[in-house]
Amino acid sequence: MPGPLLHLGATVLCMHGGTAQPTAPFPRVTVSGQPVVTLPTPHVVAGCALAATSTPPCVSAQWVVGSTRVLAGGLPLALASGTAVCVPTGTGLLPAAFQVRVSAT
Repeated sequence: MPGPLLHLGATVLCMHGGTAQPTAPFPRVTVSGQPVVTLPTPHVVAGCALAATSTPPCVSAQWVVGSTRVLAGGLPLALASGTAVCVPTGTGLLPAAFQVRVSAT
């Protein structure tokens, strides 16, 4: 499924409002002046609202569905229309703000 590429400057949230940041974006390819995020790049989640409850909060996330035809360094790219899974909750990530000029399939 086509969708806009995610980059380091994109705002990505866990389903509970925590902010997810990629740990190692791919610096050789940029969009909007920011490095792109490849599918295997883990994300660190901070500020998950579940931290105030007895349920364990989201602490990390991984994109599992992304680009299939466009690669960076031989790796698929994370897309705003893709799917991610948070650990340990198993919920997804929600891209809230991202560039819209470059899309991939």
